[in-house]
Amino acid sequence: MIGRIRKWKLSDAKDLASALSNTNIQDNLRDGLPFPYTEQDGAEFISAMLSADEKETFAFAITEDDKAIGSIGVFRQANIHRRTAELGYYIAEDYWGRGIMTEAVKQICAYVFEKSDIIRIYAEPFAYNAASCRVLEKAGFQYEGTLKNNAVKNGKVIDMKMYALLKENTKIDTKYDTMYNV
Repeated sequence: MIGRIRKWKLSDAKDLASALSNTNIQDNLRDGLPFPYTEQDGAEFISAMLSADEKETFAFAITEDDKAIGSIGVFRQANIHRRTAELGYYIAEDYWGRGIMTEAVKQICAYVFEKSDIIRIYAEPFAYNAASCRVLEKAGFQYEGTLKNNAVKNGKVIDMKMYALLKENTKIDTKYDTMYNV
């Protein structure tokens, strides 16, 4: 079954904690997440996402058979970048390599472009994360360049890659109207 995105439920906190208490996941995310990640941490995150301004934060659970297996969000930027948004995501390791994340990225981008005035969605995966870069490429994002020495992760200075998807270059696929349950 193909994954779907949907609004978070507080009952997803246990599944969220299970996914994020994995160093293979956390090594590919920005710092600041507790480790181990507890069910309480998950409940606090979900509460924050449910109470966030829906014109600024588009945050959803990635699900399979209605079980939360990951997280995806598009976050509006500010000031002169107010019609640009950053994409972030992860999926539980047991679900890697099945195409679920690519579909979730397509779903959220279709949703954001259809429901908001956002004109550009970008993502900045770590350069070493080839799987994440491939997800973006398969979802139609264009590689814009490498951001040299752009971050410090696990004590190492690393490069990041910049990918973007423009609304003007994106045909909104109406099949995704039935894919997201938000």
